[in-house]
Amino acid sequence: MNIQDIWSSLLNKIGQAWWVEISTERPHCTYYFGPFASAVEADTAKAGYIEDLEGEFAQGIQVAIKRCKPVQITIDYEAAAQDTYNTSKSSMSGQFG
Repeated sequence: MNIQDIWSSLLNKIGQAWWVEISTERPHCTYYFGPFASAVEADTAKAGYIEDLEGEFAQGIQVAIKRCKPVQITIDYEAAAQDTYNTSKSSMSGQFG
């Protein structure tokens, strides 16, 4: 691990690191890439992440560079909605029988 990685990791621990946040419409997801020590470093790296997602045929790509501390690196809204649906369906199945 080099000094830049250590610095980025430290900044991330205190919530001061920079991240590339990429939201896509299809699939309906939010991805976080980082941490980075500066907004310039994150901005420079974003092109590679966009290229990877385009290679996977993601659509409706929106990008933001932000200082944050994401709890999840990938948020898949479609999977979360399906999990919620399955949980509600199974919890109600015993009520109507």
